[in-house]
Amino acid sequence: MTHNDRSRRRRRRDAPRREQRRPQSILPAPRLVQSAAEFQEMMAVLRGQPLLAVDTESDSLFRYYPRVCLVQVSTPASEETARPTPADPVPTVDFLVDVLRLRDIQPLGDLLADPQVEVILHAAENDIRLFQRDFGFYVTRIFDTQLAARILGRKGVGLAAMLREEFGVLSDKRMQRTNWGRRPLTPEQMTYAQIDTHYLPALRERQIGALKAAKRWEEAQEAFRLLEDLRYEEPTEERTFWSMKRVRDVPAEDLAVLEALWTWREETAQRLNRPPFKVLRDEVLVALAQERPSNRSALQQVRGLSAQQADRFGRELLDVIREGALRPPPEPPPYNGRDDRRLEPAEQARYDALRAWRTQLAQSRGVDPDIVFSNDILAQIAVLQPKSVDELASLPAIGPWKARTYGPAILRLLEGRK
Repeated sequence: MTHNDRSRRRRRRDAPRREQRRPQSILPAPRLVQSAAEFQEMMAVLRGQPLLAVDTESDSLFRYYPRVCLVQVSTPASEETARPTPADPVPTVDFLVDVLRLRDIQPLGDLLADPQVEVILHAAENDIRLFQRDFGFYVTRIFDTQLAARILGRKGVGLAAMLREEFGVLSDKRMQRTNWGRRPLTPEQMTYAQIDTHYLPALRERQIGALKAAKRWEEAQEAFRLLEDLRYEEPTEERTFWSMKRVRDVPAEDLAVLEALWTWREETAQRLNRPPFKVLRDEVLVALAQERPSNRSALQQVRGLSAQQADRFGRELLDVIREGALRPPPEPPPYNGRDDRRLEPAEQARYDALRAWRTQLAQSRGVDPDIVFSNDILAQIAVLQPKSVDELASLPAIGPWKARTYGPAILRLLEGRK
């Protein structure tokens, strides 16, 4: 094969990929908002808009105490400036709000809480809780594009997969692990962040049509309304080393050392404000606990421990290992499984019947079981035994549509009838 033949084959092979990337390159540049004046300019554009697409980027891969670093906001462009194309059917004005540079973004929170403004999110639960945790914002009138896709029975519901399928857009996966707390933002970060909200209004339009055609629009609207009730809660349980993967496979004689190492890593991560895995990974802690090096030479032979980590933490690690070896093995905590494991026998029987019914129904509808009801809600129904559709509708996380649609079958099951 000649060089020219190889070049032609390479061009043919790469042509679809280039075509898929093309929509990204034609987007107007996003507006970076870093000053109070720029924020006011953005708010002048957003006020009065009935539709906002919103997303957040955080630095949880780089800090023990993560924070929202960037808020993306897109709104449909005016009719005078919009130039719809097949690649960009709903052109938007895109803002990247640098919340690390701004002291007060409360006016944006007021818009998110305005019932006259529809807020489009993808996988809304996380962003809803982050807005509450970091800013005290509460979002109302939500449209969740991931939840809509799941109600439609779609399987690839990650945003990157959906944008690729619907608009031929490729997202830079490297940006999922980038440090959003570092400034200045790179052009690649800004493009990635812009894409996360730019296409959401167009995606919403298509999904509304599909939901109505499938007669699932009312179901989706109810599911969106229930998202408004989500609340951020501080973790109530203390982190323990028993949460490590495969910790129960570690021999009992090594657990005391492993617990001491885990506690040291947790304290070090807090002090350095870094995620624990960026201090030492779990598998390195297990190797240290099992090999128990007693000097620097042996420490440097532990698999997975870098020379830099050995130099930086070596003295501390050797001290922790010696101290841990003197402790008795820790007692495992009591089993803290799902609520359904603690049900009374009669409640368990009702729960099992409800789960079997839900599984069959979900299969017939082509959706995941939790789109019908989550396990927690089924356990709640099994315990409380509502006697009417109205009682069922009054339970948390069950709206009128689900109560009306599924209520008769649920009541028959609770009464022991099929």
